[in-house]
Amino acid sequence: MDYVYGPGRNHLFVPGPVNIPEQVLRAMNRNNEDYRSPAIPAMTKVLLEDVKKIFKSTTGTPFLIPTTGTGAWESALTNTLSPGDRIVSFLIGQFSLLWIDQQQRLNFNVDVVESEWGRGADLDILESKLASDTAHTIKAICIVHNETATGVTNNLATVRKILDAYQHPALLLVDGVSSICALDFRMDEWGVDVALTGSQKALSLPTGLGIVLASAKALEASKTAKSVRVFFDWNDYLKFYKLGTYWPYTPSIQLLYGLRAALDLIFEEGLDNVISRHNRLGTATRLAVEAWGLKNCTQKEEWYSDTVTAVVVPAYIDSSEIVKRAWKRYNLSLGLGLNKVAGKVFRIGHLGHLNELQLLGCLAGVEMILKDVGYPVKLGSGVAAASAYLQNNIPLIPSRI
Repeated sequence: MDYVYGPGRNHLFVPGPVNIPEQVLRAMNRNNEDYRSPAIPAMTKVLLEDVKKIFKSTTGTPFLIPTTGTGAWESALTNTLSPGDRIVSFLIGQFSLLWIDQQQRLNFNVDVVESEWGRGADLDILESKLASDTAHTIKAICIVHNETATGVTNNLATVRKILDAYQHPALLLVDGVSSICALDFRMDEWGVDVALTGSQKALSLPTGLGIVLASAKALEASKTAKSVRVFFDWNDYLKFYKLGTYWPYTPSIQLLYGLRAALDLIFEEGLDNVISRHNRLGTATRLAVEAWGLKNCTQKEEWYSDTVTAVVVPAYIDSSEIVKRAWKRYNLSLGLGLNKVAGKVFRIGHLGHLNELQLLGCLAGVEMILKDVGYPVKLGSGVAAASAYLQNNIPLIPSRI
């Protein structure tokens, strides 16, 4: 029973947590098991190989940690760096801000490169810093691939090109929490040293798994990193990998079965098809926003996100009222504006287990809410713009051809 009942289904369009597929729910609906029995290590071994595929990596070492994305952040930092190490980190929105806060509280020397919220990471400043760092004092570059608060996606391929141009040995640590499994992500090709995501985003699982992939270079760095870590220590995992039992502590059996089902669905659709689907959802949402006469918080097309769109409202509207009205009247969940953009934007999440007709229902709801709060939207305008695009771009479902 819902804590606060509403008829029908809740229309969940926050940028995580997202809708969970029925197949995943059924897979998790099971009793506990002895994780030391032969069954769980056998499943874990295959999961560790398969999870590398969503990062587009054949060489990385994965860690499935019972935690959130915040814990995965800490794992990435403490296993590769020592207190006092210099990090270049980009502040472009609320979640990059929180990661920087964690970096500072872990006593790293954080060189913050701040951009206006709605803009991407300033890679010209990165290039300047690397050019002047002939002594290689910078030990890591930390960047959020997709900033969920503002709907901004950064260009990781360009970050790698800059590092390579100056032959700089800094580690590249990437938060892919709201990008991996939805946006194009190429760990090996882009030379990412640590990438991480959370189960509640594009994987469409409940919260509770932090998935981390480490390069050989990152594993080597972990041998000399002096940051204190216990629960997040990769070495504990690696010892149990060698033993073939895989788990240094009790895993969530139900989440492992859920992960198995989630990966199977992604592989059945095809990862590149999943990425294309998210591009269609993102494009359709942006066309609707334009038809409403509203602006995208993201200031340039090159930074548009295909997993979340932050919509700027006129000054006379408090965007939090849109979010409240959506939930109270239409059983629609939208994302609030956070921190600097609180009251100024609302966010439409379009990631995970989601199709085009579900999105159109959300867009229709947003139009009614805009009308409710006094914005002169023409009902059907955004839905029409999105529908016209989608009708020309939705492919046949491969399994039904």
